[in-house]
Amino acid sequence: MASESSNFFAILSRMKYVNRWGLMRNSRNESLSDHTLDVIFITHALVVIANKYFGKDLDEGRAVLLAAFHDAPEIITGDLPTPVKYFDPQIKHAYDNVEQSVKDRMISTLPSEMQDDYSRIMNFEEEGDIELKKYVKAADKISALLKCIEEECSGNTDFRKAKESTEQAIAKMDMPEVTHFLDHFLEGYYKTLDEQTNS
Repeated sequence: MASESSNFFAILSRMKYVNRWGLMRNSRNESLSDHTLDVIFITHALVVIANKYFGKDLDEGRAVLLAAFHDAPEIITGDLPTPVKYFDPQIKHAYDNVEQSVKDRMISTLPSEMQDDYSRIMNFEEEGDIELKKYVKAADKISALLKCIEEECSGNTDFRKAKESTEQAIAKMDMPEVTHFLDHFLEGYYKTLDEQTNS
């Protein structure tokens, strides 16, 4: 039995303190915890859609697990705004290196017996993870779109351009599962709770 003390889960618990969309005026702040839960739900939905409607045989549980940890390094790095991250390939490459260093550092805080297990999750190391990563990335973009819609419905026009660029990025993914999700579930995000539950 491991006897060493670990800060890993205490670090993860700090997701709730990290705010996203730092360059934008927000009607409601979105924490990294908020975003991560959205991505978990949407990733699961996309994988279920892939399996039910498009003949795939993807591991729903594994997809959810990958989604849960997909942005964990942002606990330390913060949320680097998309326009900054993709402004220049060198910036993106440098950020990827920083992100990997943070993952390695976080994993190193675990008891040695557990490090390989979490490395395989945070680094997408299992067979089939590359395929599942596409669904996590798609869910990440859909989550961003939903944030834009929420702000738009609150009368905040600051997210208009972000919404347009996010819609374009989603379209470029060219994933039928994503189209299916948007066609069947997006409209509900424009409704009140009464409208959602009485439809």
